[in-house]
Amino acid sequence: MKKSRVLVLLHRNLTPKEGVAAPEVKPEWRMEWDVVTHLRKRGHELMLIEVHDDLTPIRQALDEFRPNVAFNLLEAFDDVVVFDQNVVSYLELLRVPYTGCNPRGLTLARDKALARKLLAYHRIPSPDFTVVGLDRKPVLPKRLGYPLIVKSLTYEASAGISQASVVANEEQLAKRVKFIHDTLVTPAIVEQYVDGRELYVGVLGNQRLKVFPVWEMTFDKMQGQNWRIATERVKWNVNYQKRHGIDTAEADLPAEVAARIQHLAKRTYRALELSGYARIDFRVDTVGNPYVIEANPNPQLAEQEDFARSAEKAGVAYPVLLERIMSLGVRWQPGRIASSLTAE
Repeated sequence: MKKSRVLVLLHRNLTPKEGVAAPEVKPEWRMEWDVVTHLRKRGHELMLIEVHDDLTPIRQALDEFRPNVAFNLLEAFDDVVVFDQNVVSYLELLRVPYTGCNPRGLTLARDKALARKLLAYHRIPSPDFTVVGLDRKPVLPKRLGYPLIVKSLTYEASAGISQASVVANEEQLAKRVKFIHDTLVTPAIVEQYVDGRELYVGVLGNQRLKVFPVWEMTFDKMQGQNWRIATERVKWNVNYQKRHGIDTAEADLPAEVAARIQHLAKRTYRALELSGYARIDFRVDTVGNPYVIEANPNPQLAEQEDFARSAEKAGVAYPVLLERIMSLGVRWQPGRIASSLTAE
């Protein structure tokens, strides 16, 4: 990709510090450091701005810097996760190319219940569920039976998920739903728990899609009484990961099973009208049936996180991955009909 002027959009207090070596980088701004460092090494001219609750800095930066593309590392606006699509909509109104998913795809994927309904329409398997609105008490439909897992309807990155999220009776269910309502202040989605393997598939593309190898989270030292799920501590607590032997790597699957899961990942990407890049999360039950748990547009992009590692396994080195993401952003055409997308 030719050398470009890149406007990097960052969350407040996550601007990478100048002159810091890789071993000194703190986990909370590792992704930002990786992206900025590698783009600079590739010769791109960067302008970094923090965006919190005001879009004015974006407009000012566009007038001053005139970027070729905005590299969007935002996951919320004013700490509201469902507002991230509005920032992207603003970029589209200003006719500024940007990296990552389009506003429609962000909206469809963010609401887990809406996403599940679309997946059901396209006959893509996912667990049965029900939604409990704020300040409502859970009433289970007859099709759901314990164990169940309780999550926020809209939060990602395992927010609010712990061992207590898997519930086995009415008392535990009511307690966990109240926890989601009180702490995250979102509706709760209650879904059938799928006992089995935790798998991820990275997808890259707009019209033509490239799918990466199936990745798996393993729990080698997790004791038998614990649920093998991606809790907040599993995702973000390094000491907890080491203690329980939690790691991710390419999944050991028969070729035909891996191909089926990758195909489902592509179908999910299209059904939710995603663009740019995303990670599709699966659970595979004990007899080998895969279920789409959720789609994560604009997943964690640090060099040693799952998406980048699976890309590297597919022969896409990290700096090349970043440039492909930028190229996809430049080529994205707002308003494109998703059903016209074709497989690579």
